[in-house]
Amino acid sequence: MTLPTDLGRRDLFMKIGIFLNGIVGVILVVPIVRYLLSPVAHERKGSYDSWVSLGNLGQFPSGQTRLATYRNPTVSPTDGDTANIACWVRNVDGQNFQVFAINCAHLGCPVRWFPQSSLFMCPCHGGVYYQDGARASGPPERGLFEYQYKVANGNLLIKSGEMPTPGQASNIVREIRPCA
Repeated sequence: MTLPTDLGRRDLFMKIGIFLNGIVGVILVVPIVRYLLSPVAHERKGSYDSWVSLGNLGQFPSGQTRLATYRNPTVSPTDGDTANIACWVRNVDGQNFQVFAINCAHLGCPVRWFPQSSLFMCPCHGGVYYQDGARASGPPERGLFEYQYKVANGNLLIKSGEMPTPGQASNIVREIRPCA
């Protein structure tokens, strides 16, 4: 194989241009390929669909609703305090619990618990929920979203990987209750 000796100026610049465009193409493709392969490289190893402890049962007295927080198991080191997720825990009778997402079913604003009236209230658009999470009034069309829970070794655990969605409403309006 012999090299052409009559390489013109135009051919030289064409080959240099193709070479430099190839380098730029590789530089642009590497981040795209890393993004596409990141789910494989950063496999969650089951932490996404795990049970997370909210605390021992003594923290949730019978007949009361308390605010609890848990650490999202699928966080990265840079998430900081934003990985702490709040939820409302209602101890119905000492053995049965309800764990509600803190977000209103209307637009996701955080609801507050008012023990004086036994109601959850949303400050954004006036959504109101009964203590069992059912819709009482306001714009939400359904009740509060509810987490699955279980009790193990004296601790209350919730299934953290499942973020509440409209398909998991606690109580869809089934009846109109009179105000007491």
